[in-house]
Amino acid sequence: MTTSRIEVLGPQHERFDEILTPEALRFLTLLHDAFAGRRHERLAERMRTRSDIDNGRDLRFLESTRAIREDPTWRVAGAGPRLHDRRVEITGPTDRKMTINALNSGAKVWLADQEDATSPTWFNVINGQLSLRDAIRRQIDFTSAEGKSYALRPDAETPTIVMRPRGWHLAEKHLRYIDRTGQASPASGSLVDFGLYFFHNAAELIARGRGPYFYLAKTENHLEARLWDDVFTLAEGELGIEHGTIRATVLIETITAAFEMEEILYELRDHCAGLNAGRWDYIFSIIKNFRGRGATFTLPDRSKVTMTVPFMRAYTELLVATCHRRGAHAIGGMSAFIPNRRDAEATARALDAVAADKSREAGDGFDGTWVAHPDLVATAQAEFDAVLGERPNQLDRQRPDVRVTAADLTDVRSLDAAVTDAGVAANVSIALRYLESWLRGVGAAAIDGLMEDAATAEISRSQLWQWIRQGIVTAEGTRVTREHVGGLLDAALASHSASASASAGGSDGSRWEEAAQVVREVTLSDDFPTFLTIPAYTQFLIEPEARGPRSSDSAAVRRAAQAEELVGSEAAA
Repeated sequence: MTTSRIEVLGPQHERFDEILTPEALRFLTLLHDAFAGRRHERLAERMRTRSDIDNGRDLRFLESTRAIREDPTWRVAGAGPRLHDRRVEITGPTDRKMTINALNSGAKVWLADQEDATSPTWFNVINGQLSLRDAIRRQIDFTSAEGKSYALRPDAETPTIVMRPRGWHLAEKHLRYIDRTGQASPASGSLVDFGLYFFHNAAELIARGRGPYFYLAKTENHLEARLWDDVFTLAEGELGIEHGTIRATVLIETITAAFEMEEILYELRDHCAGLNAGRWDYIFSIIKNFRGRGATFTLPDRSKVTMTVPFMRAYTELLVATCHRRGAHAIGGMSAFIPNRRDAEATARALDAVAADKSREAGDGFDGTWVAHPDLVATAQAEFDAVLGERPNQLDRQRPDVRVTAADLTDVRSLDAAVTDAGVAANVSIALRYLESWLRGVGAAAIDGLMEDAATAEISRSQLWQWIRQGIVTAEGTRVTREHVGGLLDAALASHSASASASAGGSDGSRWEEAAQVVREVTLSDDFPTFLTIPAYTQFLIEPEARGPRSSDSAAVRRAAQAEELVGSEAAA
């Protein structure tokens, strides 16, 4: 039997001992012993790929895997029990209130998000596991500070849960892994989220006629998919669960993964249910990978990069065609519009926008879609009902008409739109307001009628960084410089912090100064952090018990955080 070599550094809160059991920690040790080294290898490969692209290499479909793409005989495992009908999936974080609201929403699936919609505070990470454990057993309730009670509707069928663990790049610094040689490093956020959920819930889910289902985030290539498949196989074997019980849906939310969709399906074929068009992170990935390639790869205002522009259209068309050829679900992306129950006109605009978005997806052949709010479930479902009728999906709809080339996927220059003063200001405001929310422990924030998460904040800060480096001049004639963006940030900080303090009558627990510090670091500095959440987490979310000596040099912290993504070191702790 494996001896636990996972040390708990984070503080113990009520009921945490129900999740962090000796048996669960031994299971996490087993996963880390088997896969920590390969995780580091895959992260190092990411860095090499980005360097190659930055040095002028164009992305192409892989010649080495042509035989997989051209073999018409193989199929993926497909949907598991209670996962055949996915026409509407609601997404959201795993705190108790949001868990109950999602399970009462009427959606077919709940994406229980431990990733972009969750701020990875130690409390959120483990409390989210408690919420999921209780919800699966229908033993969850919640009373807010205002005295409002939340509970599951009695006898109502709840959505099938598909849990999204953190991506491979993220560490969990409140758990320390000691390898067999005695070397210490932070635990992998991916293996912690997956491992704790699977260990505590897999058997219960199977007994209830469902299964352990996962969304896989930030996958960049088929070798990362192979790593996940090996994790699943080992986990199933260790708990005595039949091989192929796990089902995974992979988010195609990086430009490199878009060139390896079939290979990703193939590597996960025993465990794969489908692919999802993760639109916001996909746009961010294009900016991140091609940020140094000149004006050709410079995108306009975020609001202009819609799903109907040619390179985004190519990506979604290829995804549907690829999925249906291999028996996999094609799930559409998030519509970020949210209703406002106090503003009927704003709600009507949001519902119209969602209906148009979901009508396009259903018409293109998608089998389901995402919404961010319970009030949008009925609108999205109506659009898919109109196409699907009584069918659970449209896997039978093949798309032989789709012919997408490598050039189509990267044809950013076809988007004829400008950067505007309003677009620059909006990016500053969104990045600041979202990060302030994230630092307070709230990972999904309603901002200006849109549900923002880490992906949309990444777009905002990446565009600002790129526009500054490219010396972009807005449609109104303003050159985007460090000084200009810094001035907008100072003004936004003063406005939001004063407003928040006034409304709270003094100290309100807000994190505006810290948020502004992070925004400055990830937009105005020469370095480009691969994910803004890495330096933000390193500087502000780690509990004192889990910290080593802390550097006051923000540039040093940034460099250490980037090194951590590459080799998993503790240098930034």
